Amino acid sequence: MNIQQLRVIVELSKRKSLIEIGEALEITQPTVSFHMRKLEEELGISLFMKEKRNLVLTKACHELVPYAKKILELMDEAKQKMHLVQNKENSRLRISAGHTPATYYLPSYIQLFQQLHPDIELNLSVNQAKKSIQMLRERQIDLAIVSLESFSIAGLNIHPLKEDKLLLVYAPINRLASLSEITIKDLDNEVFLLHEEGATSRIVANDWAKQTGLLMPQRMELASIETIKEGVKRNMGIGILPEKSIVSEIESGQLLSIPLPEYEHRRCICLVYHNEEQLPPEVKLFIWFTIENMK
Repeated sequence: MNIQQLRVIVELSKRKSLIEIGEALEITQPTVSFHMRKLEEELGISLFMKEKRNLVLTKACHELVPYAKKILELMDEAKQKMHLVQNKENSRLRISAGHTPATYYLPSYIQLFQQLHPDIELNLSVNQAKKSIQMLRERQIDLAIVSLESFSIAGLNIHPLKEDKLLLVYAPINRLASLSEITIKDLDNEVFLLHEEGATSRIVANDWAKQTGLLMPQRMELASIETIKEGVKRNMGIGILPEKSIVSEIESGQLLSIPLPEYEHRRCICLVYHNEEQLPPEVKLFIWFTIENMK
């Protein structure tokens, strides 16, 4: 018993001739006859009789029709379910973000996006900007939201969203707090608490030091913004941190900050995606949402 045979049985309950059944199923009359004969042979029972030019269902066929309908309905339901599962899988959005945007910018926007589009599964990983761009190129992710100073990468679109200013941060008990103006020379003897190599803020710090001749002879590498903040609060050294990450500490007086002396700031949080016309609809939707809301 196969699906086509069941379809023939269901149509047999609604039609009066082999021609009508064939037309309904878009198969030939001999094919209809073949399926009906094979089913009768398999079941060992007659399913229809001919009266004049019409087909008449036997009692056995009347008993079989409801089961045939139920099986076909379950088949359709299974197909629809698989279609929904496929759409769900196709609507997965993979994003990699730097620590600053992932921690201090994105949570409220992601919450809003999920409220507006609950059918899109959103996966967010946190990586350095360089790693995020590499993942995007290798198509491990669909979009990257990272802090960048250069807004041109071959094969990718880069849309600056927000300024991501880096500040020189120090404790109120640090000697720098007593100075009316802080110069590069004033920083020569300070211990710098820095991100590890490869982090965007570390790249900026190195660039700033190179431009200004700052030696930074004493430095300590720490893994996260929060760790650097705690170290600065305890006057273990001074740090270079995103402005957004220290708002509450500045307001409470736990930390003090100034712009990096003698440095022109260019860093922005950017949305990065493939420079292609045919992007998945959920990717296009997130691009539009992000550009419209993260201004």
